[in-house]
Amino acid sequence: MSLTQKLQANFDEMVEIRRHLHMYPELSFKEINTPKLIAEKLRSYGIEVKENVGGNGVVGLLKGTFDGPTIALRADFDALPIQDEKEVAYKSKIDGVSHACGHDIHTAALLGLARALSEARDEIHGNVVFIHQFAEEVVPGGAKAMVEAGCLDGVDYVYGAHVSSWSDVGTILFCEGYAMAAADFFELTIQGKGGHGAAPHETIDPIVAAAQFVFGVQPIVSRNTDPIESAVVTVGKIESGTVGNVIPDKAYLTGTVRTFNPDVRNMVEKKLNNLYKAIEIQYDAKINFTYTRGYDAVYNHPAETATLREAVSINLPELQVVNVPPSMGAEDFTYYLQEKPGTFFFVGGGNPSIKAVYPHHHPKFDVDEQSMINTGEVFIEVLKLHGIIR
Repeated sequence: MSLTQKLQANFDEMVEIRRHLHMYPELSFKEINTPKLIAEKLRSYGIEVKENVGGNGVVGLLKGTFDGPTIALRADFDALPIQDEKEVAYKSKIDGVSHACGHDIHTAALLGLARALSEARDEIHGNVVFIHQFAEEVVPGGAKAMVEAGCLDGVDYVYGAHVSSWSDVGTILFCEGYAMAAADFFELTIQGKGGHGAAPHETIDPIVAAAQFVFGVQPIVSRNTDPIESAVVTVGKIESGTVGNVIPDKAYLTGTVRTFNPDVRNMVEKKLNNLYKAIEIQYDAKINFTYTRGYDAVYNHPAETATLREAVSINLPELQVVNVPPSMGAEDFTYYLQEKPGTFFFVGGGNPSIKAVYPHHHPKFDVDEQSMINTGEVFIEVLKLHGIIR
């Protein structure tokens, strides 16, 4: 059998693994049974395994029979604190936790490919590293810790895939250069002086100060960011007060910043700091402001992205290649690409016939499991491009 045929022969096991993970999801940094299952599967395929890499990470190494490069392929395996509302046999059995982003799909797809490759090791020129990463969903994430722990030591190229419910199954989506944004977060606690709504002159109104901050955020993008660049500053939550005729003594705001260009990122952080200090002076309020840097922007190396896109277009005609614009979503795959060349692509998983139409992080999120085979086939093209498979 060809490698692709071996992959397809593993589909039933991939579905079984995926559905088990879907029924027993584990939150970021709290993954215990999931990495154990992954390690057991890899060992059963005759693959060398390292556990507890950078935390809860698992790394498998398949050494080929012949000399050649070393290619790393990555999947993540953490779940989200979201109640599963799907009516399916594999619905989450863990209250308030579900695989609402597709990480179970990623894990099962990479394990299925690992088994197929292990059965073809006599044809492999080089090595394949299987990075199974914990905690992608929560900053600081697992990628940076796994890189620091040496998961990319000796690796020449690194590739990753993410299933996408917003694109039909059978599509493969590529983006050269900046593909996903840096994601930062800010919080403000405005301490004012409460009082009666009929006597505002005797108070320091934190709601007015909060409104001024929200208004002042807008020109950071519209009047300070080069129109050719991209930036988003969003205040997503405001809390203050309890009744309409009382001025509260405190207000709380939190929001997010999304950018690509590091200079724009620095500018936005500086402007937010200047803004809260000015409001503090203007309103005689005391403001506690924190700015937390999340994941850096994902930058797909153009040569590797373009070469893989062309290979998929030519060699996998049953799949539809789509070029997509950058997304303001975030991913910690960036830390692998900062160390090694490669690319991060998306695999369509949407299918209205099975109600796989809901967005990521939705309680009814699901995807077509055929996307696991499509992911594996694209990874096979990666290995062919680098001479691992000939």
